[in-house]
Amino acid sequence: MTLLRLATRRSPLALWQAHHVADLLRRDDPELQVELVEIVTQGDKILDQALSRVGGKDLFVKEIEVALLDGRADLAVHSLKDVPTSLPDGLEIAAFPPREDPRDAFVSLTHGSIAELPEGARVGTSSLRRGAQLLAMRPDLKIETIRGNVQTRLQRMEEQGMDGTMLAYAGLKRLGMAEHAREVLEPTTMLPAVGQGILAIEVRSEDAATKARVERLEDPAARAAAVGERGFLRRLEGGCQVPIAAHTFREDGDIIRLAGLVSSLDGRTQFTGERRGPASSSEALGIDLAEELLGQGAGAVLAELKGA
Repeated sequence: MTLLRLATRRSPLALWQAHHVADLLRRDDPELQVELVEIVTQGDKILDQALSRVGGKDLFVKEIEVALLDGRADLAVHSLKDVPTSLPDGLEIAAFPPREDPRDAFVSLTHGSIAELPEGARVGTSSLRRGAQLLAMRPDLKIETIRGNVQTRLQRMEEQGMDGTMLAYAGLKRLGMAEHAREVLEPTTMLPAVGQGILAIEVRSEDAATKARVERLEDPAARAAAVGERGFLRRLEGGCQVPIAAHTFREDGDIIRLAGLVSSLDGRTQFTGERRGPASSSEALGIDLAEELLGQGAGAVLAELKGA
């Protein structure tokens, strides 16, 4: 009987994701044992500051990757949007399972949509990307930092009297809380984060047996989206510190359309573009799209934000 140790954060959503992957692995091998290795990351500890102020790039994965490298765990499950575009030597993402709904959701106790918010309404979010796009739609809104897991954010929204908050619809669905979404925004209205809704299963490159098991969970469409969107982000050298968004739309046959955005924090300056081509060329499409936005002037906005 084989035992696999799966590293995960301790948040309810992370644990759901870990159990989901464990179930998929056991579906292929009913005798497989999967043991969760629960780890508290730096990002889980720092809840009173925006990620953009405390580093952001590997706050939710560093300790988990250390557990992989030192042998305490055999694989790890991450929300892809938390994973830096450069992985430590000796680790790789062996599979991207099918993508969950990538859209953003507006949650409120009193208002049915963003359009219904009164002037000067307070909306909580820890995402610079969401904040910038909200302000582009509604410059009158007051964006306030709110951090923590899904349940904590909903609780803080209520306790602090906020008019609403923004969450990933995928997380709400996975936790059985989709009914909390008052409005689900199409990617054409609010472009999602790079990799939003995609899970990444990370393993040691040298562990051929675990890689072989994990690779059975691979979804080609999810990989094409992940590789293209991360190629876009990597070329821009972005992370949580800057409002960057990208999303892959499936078109006819094997053709995808990759849309990207770079924004100033206030949403007043935005650079957008699209690339269309075969899914097999998704990384090149993402890099090419990033080059286009840099050519438009996005580099100056990125440099200013990183230097702030």
